[in-house]
Amino acid sequence: MPKPPRNNLMPVTPAWRRCLGYVAWAIVAMLALLCATWGYMALQAQVPQRNNMAAAIAMVWGFAWVILLGYGMLQRRILPILAGGLVLVLALLAWWGTIEPRADRSWAADVAQLVRVEPDKDNPSRVHLHNVRNFTWRSETDFTPRWETRSYDLTQLHSVDVALSYWMGPAIAHTLVSFGFADGQHVVFSIEIRKEQHEQFDALAGFFKQYEMALVAADERDILAVRTNVRGEQVHLYRIDMPQDSTRDLFLAYAYQASQLEYAPRFYHTLTANCTTIVWQLARRIGQALPTDWRLLASGYLPEYLRDVGALQSMQPLATLRATSDITQRAQNWQPPAGLDDAAASADFSRHIRQVP
Repeated sequence: MPKPPRNNLMPVTPAWRRCLGYVAWAIVAMLALLCATWGYMALQAQVPQRNNMAAAIAMVWGFAWVILLGYGMLQRRILPILAGGLVLVLALLAWWGTIEPRADRSWAADVAQLVRVEPDKDNPSRVHLHNVRNFTWRSETDFTPRWETRSYDLTQLHSVDVALSYWMGPAIAHTLVSFGFADGQHVVFSIEIRKEQHEQFDALAGFFKQYEMALVAADERDILAVRTNVRGEQVHLYRIDMPQDSTRDLFLAYAYQASQLEYAPRFYHTLTANCTTIVWQLARRIGQALPTDWRLLASGYLPEYLRDVGALQSMQPLATLRATSDITQRAQNWQPPAGLDDAAASADFSRHIRQVP
C-alpha cells in the first residue's frame, strides 16, 4: 500500500498565539521605552553639566537600551531584553538611592534661611518663630532682605486663609496658607523649592530630586505682594471655615514641619511633595477628613475642591467668590500710610487686601 505524501509545510501557529506574542512584545517595548526615558531624564537632571557629561552619560544609557531591544528582536527572544533591562534598571536605582537631600548648598537669598519654632518656656500658648521672611521687593533681583524673630499667641489665632497664586494658566497655582491673629498680624506658610543661587524652577526637573524643599514663613506684605506687584501673578485669597483648635493644630503642624527640614532635609517633588499636597497631608495629620481628588494636583481648581468638602467659609456662588477673592489689584494699589512702623504697615496691608469693594 503506498505511503501518504509527507507534508513539508511548517506547522501553522494558531492566531491566538500570534496575537499573544504581539501583545507581549508591545508590553516589553513599552516598558523598555518608559525605563529608558525615565533614566535619560534622571541622568540629565542629576549629572553635573560640566563638559557635556550629562548628555554623554544619558546618550550611553539610551544607546544601551537600543542595543538591548535590537538584539532581542533580531533573536526573537524576550528573555534577553528582560534580563538586560533588569540589570540596567537595578544599576540606575542603586545610583539613584545614593542621591540625598542636603542643607549646605549656596541657596538663593529668598530661601537662604529656614524657619524654626521655639515654644515659650513661660507661656505654653505662645511660640516664637525664628527666620520669618520680611523682604522689601522692588524687583526679582532688587530687594532688601530681612529675617525676623516673631512671637505669636495661639489663643489669639482667629483666622486661616488659603491663597492661590496663578502663574501658568487656570489649572496651575501656587498654594499658600495665611494665619491671622487678633492684633492684625498675619504669617504665611509656603512650601517652595529651596533653589540654589544659579537655579530656576522647572516643573519637569522637580520629578528627579533636583530641588530640596523649603517651608517659608513670611509676612503677607512680602510673600503675597512679591507675586502680585513684582511677578505679575494673579492672587486669590479664600477664608477657610475651621474651628480654632484645628487652626491652632494646623499652625503648629506647619511650624514643626518647617523646623524638621532644618535637621532632616527632603526633596521637593512636583507630583507628591509640592505646595498643595503637603498642605493636604498636614491637614489630614491633624484629623481633617479630606478626600483624595485630582484637583489637589491641578491646584488652580482648589476652590472647587474646598467648596465641595465644606471648607470655605463663604456660601456665595463660586463665580462671585472668585471675583471677590481676587486681591491682585488691591495689593497693587496699596500704599503704606505715613508714620506707620513696619509692623503697623504690614497689618494695614493685610487689612487693605481683604477689603472687598
